[in-house]
Amino acid sequence: MKKRLVGLALALGLAVALGGAAESAPYPLDGYEYTGIRRLRAYSMILDGSMPGSIPIRPGARLSRDQIRLRLAGVADSFDIRPDTPMDSALLAGMERIVGRRHPSYRVAILDITDPSNPRYAGIRHDQGYIPGSVGKLLVMTALFHQLRELHPDDIPARERLLRETDVVAGAWAMPNTHEVPVVAPDWSRVTHRTVRADDVFTLWEWVDHMVSPSSNSAGSVVWREAMLIDEFRENYPPTPEQAEAFFRDTPKSELTDRSIRVIEEPLLEAGIDPELLRIRTMFTGNAQRAIPGRGSHSTPRALVRWLMRMEQGRLVDEWSSLEMKRLTYYTRRRYRYSFSPALDQAAVYFKSGSLYRCQPEEGFVCGQYMGNVENLMHSVAIVESPAGAENPRVYLVSMMSNVLKVNSAGEHSEIATQIERLIASHHPTKP
Repeated sequence: MKKRLVGLALALGLAVALGGAAESAPYPLDGYEYTGIRRLRAYSMILDGSMPGSIPIRPGARLSRDQIRLRLAGVADSFDIRPDTPMDSALLAGMERIVGRRHPSYRVAILDITDPSNPRYAGIRHDQGYIPGSVGKLLVMTALFHQLRELHPDDIPARERLLRETDVVAGAWAMPNTHEVPVVAPDWSRVTHRTVRADDVFTLWEWVDHMVSPSSNSAGSVVWREAMLIDEFRENYPPTPEQAEAFFRDTPKSELTDRSIRVIEEPLLEAGIDPELLRIRTMFTGNAQRAIPGRGSHSTPRALVRWLMRMEQGRLVDEWSSLEMKRLTYYTRRRYRYSFSPALDQAAVYFKSGSLYRCQPEEGFVCGQYMGNVENLMHSVAIVESPAGAENPRVYLVSMMSNVLKVNSAGEHSEIATQIERLIASHHPTKP
């Protein structure tokens, strides 16, 4: 019997975080029976011809759920990237050749863990940053898994049931939005990609998938909301619609703001990550922002690579949560921006991106997507395992941020990804 949380009729705005692509699909496609994410079964049906449509899948995107593992857990659990961590001279020289001569807005951090017992780090302007954009949704995902652990510290099956069996209605909180999400027909006849509606019902696991996969801003606000509700109602989650609405209506807005930040930052502090260097403090939709006023957000490449590193160590919440979050970032369909690079065709890519561009009239310049002349932020975080499925692949963690005006930053990030893949390959020529 599924638990059900009816959508909240809350007046909640414009996304500060943009990014994603409606056809991107994290989580291994064999994960339907475990997660109940209907998209996974539907895409598998498309692949075997029992549902109309086509899904281009690169060789590196075909790992099974059981093939994904944490690379540093039990090997380099105590390794850290501190301000005084020595940089690997050869890795730094290579990154300087790739990024150092580009626009000064580029900030990058990279951690080569091909030999997990001997991680190699380098960074360029790695402690200078920008607002995280949609990359901040990784922190919302962390917050939800943290709340699940707080609710069921010693019961993984209970966490899985809550994710798989709790139906959540979008409600006004999820509006307005622009990103499309995959919606599977009840009779399993087709998949439609469209924007979220207030009366949409998805399981909690599906909302997380929508947040990370097509980077839905609606899903980002909904998942954040649910993390707050678990924190408030504990063993009585999910609350009735009336209880949930009363909580958000009657709690002072300043307290709601503080609590929304606390649920995000608690797991970061626990993992030894400074929230001042990696913070998301504003909801992703206008209605959510009106219900819970936000504060400033910020991130740096070094802090984002440390988030990836803690996940690989199994130290984001706990090992089960870290592994599930890694699976949720595994790309199994169309790749874009940094992950679009053809050099990564054979690689398993775990990826999140964010962008924000703004334009103003300028003679002789035509504004385009990812080519703003006022602001043109592009952020990419990725774990690359190359080639996918190899017993000992090349593995590296990378975070890159830029603000190059009037340039197609999506293409630039893809080109840099190609050069970084070649650099890492040159450092490990004996890898298959």
